[in-house]
Amino acid sequence: MDARKRALELARQREVEDRRLFQEQEARRVAEDGRRRAEMEESERRQAEEAARVELEAAARRKAEEDAARRAQARPQKRTGAAVAEPIIPGPPPVDDGLGLRPAGRSDLSRGSRRTADEEEAANKAGVRRRGATAEPAKPARARVGDDRRPGRVNLDRALSDEDSRGRSLSSMRRRQEKFKRSQQAQTREKISREVIIPETITIQELANRMSERAVDVIKFLMQQGQMLKPGDVIDADLAELIAGEFGHTVRRVAESDVEQGFFNVADNPEKLQSRPPVVTIMGHVDHGKTSLLDAIRKTSVVSGEAGGITQHIGAYQVDHAGQKITFIDTPGHEAFSAMRARGAQATDIAILVVAADDSVMPQTIESISHAKAAGVPIIVAINKIDKPGADAQKVRTGLLQHEVFVESMGGEVLDVEVSAKAGTNLDKLLDAVLLQSEILELKADPERTAEGVVIEAQLDRGRGPVATVLVQAGTLKTGDIIVAGNEWGKVRALVDDMGRQLKEAGPSMPVEVLGMQGTPGAGDRFAVVQSEAKAREIAEYRQRLAREKAVAKSAGQRGSLEQMMSQLQSTGLKEFPLLIKGDVQGSVEAIGVSLDKLGTDEVAARIVHSGAGAITESDVALAAASNAAIIGFNVRANAQARQAAEREGIEIRYYNIIYDLVDDVKQAMSGLLSPERRETFLGNAEILEVFHITKVGKVAGCRVTEGKVERGAGVRLIRDGVVIHEGKLSTLKRFKDEVSEVPGGQECGMAFERYDDIRQGDTIECFRVEHVARSL
Repeated sequence: MDARKRALELARQREVEDRRLFQEQEARRVAEDGRRRAEMEESERRQAEEAARVELEAAARRKAEEDAARRAQARPQKRTGAAVAEPIIPGPPPVDDGLGLRPAGRSDLSRGSRRTADEEEAANKAGVRRRGATAEPAKPARARVGDDRRPGRVNLDRALSDEDSRGRSLSSMRRRQEKFKRSQQAQTREKISREVIIPETITIQELANRMSERAVDVIKFLMQQGQMLKPGDVIDADLAELIAGEFGHTVRRVAESDVEQGFFNVADNPEKLQSRPPVVTIMGHVDHGKTSLLDAIRKTSVVSGEAGGITQHIGAYQVDHAGQKITFIDTPGHEAFSAMRARGAQATDIAILVVAADDSVMPQTIESISHAKAAGVPIIVAINKIDKPGADAQKVRTGLLQHEVFVESMGGEVLDVEVSAKAGTNLDKLLDAVLLQSEILELKADPERTAEGVVIEAQLDRGRGPVATVLVQAGTLKTGDIIVAGNEWGKVRALVDDMGRQLKEAGPSMPVEVLGMQGTPGAGDRFAVVQSEAKAREIAEYRQRLAREKAVAKSAGQRGSLEQMMSQLQSTGLKEFPLLIKGDVQGSVEAIGVSLDKLGTDEVAARIVHSGAGAITESDVALAAASNAAIIGFNVRANAQARQAAEREGIEIRYYNIIYDLVDDVKQAMSGLLSPERRETFLGNAEILEVFHITKVGKVAGCRVTEGKVERGAGVRLIRDGVVIHEGKLSTLKRFKDEVSEVPGGQECGMAFERYDDIRQGDTIECFRVEHVARSL
């Protein structure tokens, strides 16, 4: 504490010293400006006096010349014979002004004076000279225009005279005055308000540059606010906005995420929309014939290339039927589908739910229904393996009714087709149903805009480098385009379709392999075409930095725990509690669902994202991650892949074997969404008898407890004339010289408030205790 006090005192002294130095510099600057202004005014005054003196001397000289001319005209004229010769009036020597010699007083006009016509006539007659018996007038010299505009100019008259003083010209004086006025305007010019763009973080020097201010002025302002910073220090957007507002500028704040704006979700041109092929995803339970059905549709052998007949990779294919194209996506389970939904990518238009006629509805079938409904895509039911002896298509339709899938034969709207992938039965009907459903959806896209789509799968090929299988959703992807996919970017070197042919471009709803990426993007990442490599690199770097920060934050705390989900829901104001429930049998799952439904109120309710019988699988973890739900297992456990996925995604899995414990935990977590109730308990009153001033402590009230008791640490109110003046806490409660925890009624004590000194004799102190009682369902 002593070191901190000394540091604060030194900082305060430095601040006072800096303020004093700043004031002295300001005073010196003001004095210097005043001295310069006085010198400028004195110089102008002297120049004005000199100009006035020169003007007076010129006027006196002109007056003397005019008097001499009048005296010469007044002399008696001599007559010789019939001709009369007028005398030549002597005048000052001729002046050479660059236009020829002329009498000095011919057109030497002064300011404010101009010769009359009679005077001009007399001047012309004065130049007549005799030749024999006839008089011949001399040619008048050219009059000089603007003779007095530059009185400081040296002419012949001034050179022969004794005047050797030469003042400043009028133009020079005018230029000096204009320069002085400009300097005054520069000092007192009005500030220009600018729009300053401020990112999330910025250096002081960069902020000063954007405001067109000096960095030292910004540093001075921060020093006045008690902050010692350097021009290279980084400040946040809030402080930068405060500084810009103080200097009279407007602020437009931008975020780093603004680099992603403008290249996703580009508006289509309504006049150029064209029909596009539908994108179909085949989903269903393991070994119900999804890949075999696609194999029968493509008339190729895909299953033979898979290990053990199980799909290992995502495949995207395009087939032709009745002159129209259909794009199929084959998925291994639902991981990719969940990843696409979690990243906000809607890649599928129609979902084909494959159900084996001999197995009916299975757990992964129910999961497929949940995924399709969560994605909001229409479902077409393909009842497969109808050629088997134990096939029962009606049993499949009845089983789907329990999961709100109503087929047309049962009075619903979902199309269902009985097919056999092995025998190739009714495959045309299935494709006709897909085309019918696509006509209802009216799928259209603009092929002339920039390309945009989603990554279906990506892998690192040893020979070709990073290879991404993408689905073009809008626009046309061309060779040479620069694309950004997730955290990676690249320039399209080649486009390869599902048959291995190289293409120059790929239109909407067309799956192709893209070569030329800088890295391997993730399945479900969206991609789009950008204008330049610099823009692509900037977006990729921002996303990579965001991913690193997210990974660090995820490692610091678990995202899917019930307690953190409770606080998250409480902070965001949501009233739904998402859960994913798996049990050993369907009856237990239904019982848990009914019990949780009964817990719901008008303020909070549990929302079951998915429930089913069986072990917790990797698909459940993916669905929970996409829906931000907690996973509850009743008499079941998670397999190794699910545990690894849960650890990777930060999802907590809770296990129960007693239904009452499960319901109590969920009830307790849901109760946390209810705002706590505030209760106040009255403890006692005390009257202030005297107020004492104690050094280093402040004011202390000598009180007598008149009612109840007073406790240290409880809340107190200061009441004066029946009005509450202050509400806070006690900093001191003493009985004689000892600190006590409470003082009962009728006894005297000393009390002092925390950070409040306005207490007076006769005031009443009310003591109370506040409790926050948690509400429960």
